[in-house]
Amino acid sequence: YPCEICGNESYRGRRNFEKHFTDSRHAYGMRCLGIPNTKHFHGVTKIEDAQELWGRLRKVLEGSQFDGDEEEEYEDSHGNVLNRAQFEDLARQGML
Repeated sequence: YPCEICGNESYRGRRNFEKHFTDSRHAYGMRCLGIPNTKHFHGVTKIEDAQELWGRLRKVLEGSQFDGDEEEEYEDSHGNVLNRAQFEDLARQGML
């Protein structure tokens, strides 16, 4: 089984191939590419595939980060929970 990330190193046997994903040579190759060596990349041996997967994972991770303007919640004196925009609108109108 060849691995392009490890410098085109070939591994004999499925067990050795599976085990090499946690070895230092593979981790170093991933680090050189600027990609974390996580379980998401287990089984990925081509540089192009790893970079493509990392690009998709970054988009997903960026989309799931907390956005204070959208998700921040406020509670009024009556116990009602409002998002930031609603709270500021009601405060400007003097309804709180």
